[in-house]
Amino acid sequence: METWVRFSLNGQEGFGTIKGDEIQVYTGNMFDKPSSAGKTVKRGDVSLLTPCIPSKMILLWNNFRALAEKLGSPIPTEPLYLLKPGTAFIADGEAVKKPRSYDGKVVYEGELAIVIGKRCKEVSEADAPNYIFGYTCSNDVTAGEIIKKDPTFAQWTRAKGFDTFGSFGPGIVTGITDPSKLVIRTVLNGAERQNYPVSDMVFQPARLVSLISYDMTLEPGDIISCGTSVGVGSMKPGSTVEVLIDGVGHLVNRYEE
Repeated sequence: METWVRFSLNGQEGFGTIKGDEIQVYTGNMFDKPSSAGKTVKRGDVSLLTPCIPSKMILLWNNFRALAEKLGSPIPTEPLYLLKPGTAFIADGEAVKKPRSYDGKVVYEGELAIVIGKRCKEVSEADAPNYIFGYTCSNDVTAGEIIKKDPTFAQWTRAKGFDTFGSFGPGIVTGITDPSKLVIRTVLNGAERQNYPVSDMVFQPARLVSLISYDMTLEPGDIISCGTSVGVGSMKPGSTVEVLIDGVGHLVNRYEE
């Protein structure tokens, strides 16, 4: 298992694998046989960026049985999802900003996210793991009161697409062979609010990748955020939200005015 990160150092962007306080620097393409640069940098000397630059982030709705039961929603027969724009993406440590055009509740959703490693189109579930580069943490921030504001049109994209509403990172962990053993925890201001297993997922990662690849081509660096479970709640400005997945990472962001 390795953890891949992107970073900025003295105005220059780079990437590599992190272990402890040291980043082994690589050159080339993270997703296509990168080469070691033969040097390291200290974690404390760099600013971490989002670990990849997705062409799209796909977000699942109603993909956990426990939440479906709580909401009284039927278990879906196929993945239900939407897209989040690239302008929403922020890295570990960056601030989620309150939209100026919205004054309602802003909600955190701690999630496991799949990172695609190579172009993926119409692949089988059995072959799908070969297209998964690794996994990262995601906080799918949502302006909850916008979704049903207009009774004629559910505004999912607007509610989830504000600038800074797509936090993910800090790194991408490779080599996870059984993601169903992972557990997602979300902590708000030091208090645990979510603690749920990936095993409760309706569509497990390989099946998600396969089914979505029949709808649209997935490119290297694309993210599928797998949906959330019970414990979702709202944040007040000044709040700190942490998404923790043992074996994957620890994502921290503040919500600010």
